[in-house]
Amino acid sequence: MEAVAHTPSATLFDRRNTVERRELLRLKSLREQVYEHLHRAINSGDLEPGSFIDQKMLAAELGISRQPLRDALIQLELEGFVTVLPRRGVKVRKLELDDIRHLYQVIGALESYVLTHAAARVCEDEAHDMRELNASMVEAIETGDFDTYYDLNLAFHDVFLRTSDNPLLRRTVRICKQRLYDFPRERRFHREWELTSTAEHAHIVELIARSHHGEAADYLRDVHWSFEVQRPYIRAYYHMDDPAERAIASAP
Repeated sequence: MEAVAHTPSATLFDRRNTVERRELLRLKSLREQVYEHLHRAINSGDLEPGSFIDQKMLAAELGISRQPLRDALIQLELEGFVTVLPRRGVKVRKLELDDIRHLYQVIGALESYVLTHAAARVCEDEAHDMRELNASMVEAIETGDFDTYYDLNLAFHDVFLRTSDNPLLRRTVRICKQRLYDFPRERRFHREWELTSTAEHAHIVELIARSHHGEAADYLRDVHWSFEVQRPYIRAYYHMDDPAERAIASAP
């Protein structure tokens, strides 16, 4: 029998912060608030991968009607975080190895596209910003500050992504990264991977600084976002058994 998950009993509307709550209500729709609440619950592991969401209980705990909850769940399904199963309910998706492979392919293709077509917009100033962010990432590794490392990593890539005038591309990359990192997000380092990643960042920066945007794009796609290159680290980070290695081990 599969587990039914629900969020902690704290309501979305904190009566202790009435002024802040009213400001939040003014700025965001109820659907957006519920969506963010559910996304945080997935991120923290309160809604566990593979579990079903008890919509009736969740609506009661949040003090809302079912409609904004349904709307938020539809958005989460479109983004790949949950699956709506007819007559069974809503299930929090597990992140499988093939999902990660597909996400790496999409992110690598889109980010390399931006770099390829951004020669006039990603120049020395951007390279300087990326170099500084990457240096701060190394410092975060040394101090064990994973949350800062995570934020800086996103900011590093955003330096060149924000030069794109394609909002759909930027949104797609953002959602793909949320799916990679928020199932739920693991807040501990795999030091070898993080140091390798920052070394790759440094190489990308130097290629950009020398105006070798095509080479930087190729390296970004074929190394930094290569599923095959990063596969051992991916398996360790996500605690996944690898069917390919299992097949090799069992071969005569």
